[in-house]
Amino acid sequence: MSDAAATRASLASAQRVVVKVGSSSLTTAHGGLDDARVALVVDALAKARASGREVVLVSSGAIAAGLAPLGLATRPRDLARQQAAASVGQGLLMANYTSAFAGHGLRVGQVLLTVDDVTRRSHYRNAYRTLQQLLKFGVVPVVNENDTVATHEIRFGDNDRLAALVAQLVHADLLVLLSDVDGLYDGNPHRPGATRLTDVHGPADLDGIDVGSAGRSGLGSGGMVTKIEAATIATGSGIDVVLASAPEVSAVLAGDSAGTWFHRRAARRATRLLWLEHATDGRGSLTLDAGAVRAVVERGASLLPAGITAVTGTFTAGDPVDLLDEAGRAVARGVVNYDAAELPALLGHSTKELARDLGPEYEREVVHRDDLVLLGRPRR
Repeated sequence: MSDAAATRASLASAQRVVVKVGSSSLTTAHGGLDDARVALVVDALAKARASGREVVLVSSGAIAAGLAPLGLATRPRDLARQQAAASVGQGLLMANYTSAFAGHGLRVGQVLLTVDDVTRRSHYRNAYRTLQQLLKFGVVPVVNENDTVATHEIRFGDNDRLAALVAQLVHADLLVLLSDVDGLYDGNPHRPGATRLTDVHGPADLDGIDVGSAGRSGLGSGGMVTKIEAATIATGSGIDVVLASAPEVSAVLAGDSAGTWFHRRAARRATRLLWLEHATDGRGSLTLDAGAVRAVVERGASLLPAGITAVTGTFTAGDPVDLLDEAGRAVARGVVNYDAAELPALLGHSTKELARDLGPEYEREVVHRDDLVLLGRPRR
């Protein structure tokens, strides 16, 4: 066995796997579910389950499955018709998965998530406990965004990001992103001369690659850019990612050389910090002076009231807030220990001064270093 093959074989030992499949990999050109395509994915996941591995399926396809029954020729652009199609299609999608997995003696459980389920800490814990319990029961969770109630303002935008967040949520070892493209290419994969990348070890491997040229299916909502963003989230959380086409799912799970392998880039971190960095948006913001920015970013210090120059937004103690530098750039995100209404009177004062004037309960950090993450790159 070659060194490359031996390295790839390590993916076959991943015990907890999240597999995301896109609409274009499950449906016909007209939007109906393709039984053969569904069976191909289900057969591969059932084989993985039979070998003792745990599997979570993140599946698009609800909107696409609802098009034909509603007489819609293409995916609608307006939200109301998308939600109607999702309402009809979600039942069809789950019925198909229930039947297909039952053929292998496996049960499935539907888990519909909204952005709130992974951006509010209490909801996040509930989603984690539900998925953990389903896996303990030997059930295959089938996760999808709850398109029937999501609005443009409160949706993931694509199931690639959802899959990365679910992979974090369940502490997965491997995330497999399946689509109609068999990997990441250095150019448009439909043009001669384009070469598939077999491995991506970090951002430097993507330099000079026009990831947007890969295009996207007319039935899906994501493209190559969203898949790379999802891979970045997961690999930065200690999770290996493979991007491949749906027919290659068995090969990927077996550790064969298929698709593009995004190697994990960091050790697994505390779920609390993963939640802060990737699954939340700030409920408000705190602007820091230059000294406070250096203390937080360079010295890993907690944020104290003396270093804050402005408070924006409405939030309560325990909410995530963004920490901004003087130019308005988000440099960190953390869990705030004060309500927004309390903070203006505290700004510019040391904790000793506040304890002397207001009482010992005010001698505490605004954001403790253990509840803070640095934001090194722009987020979606």
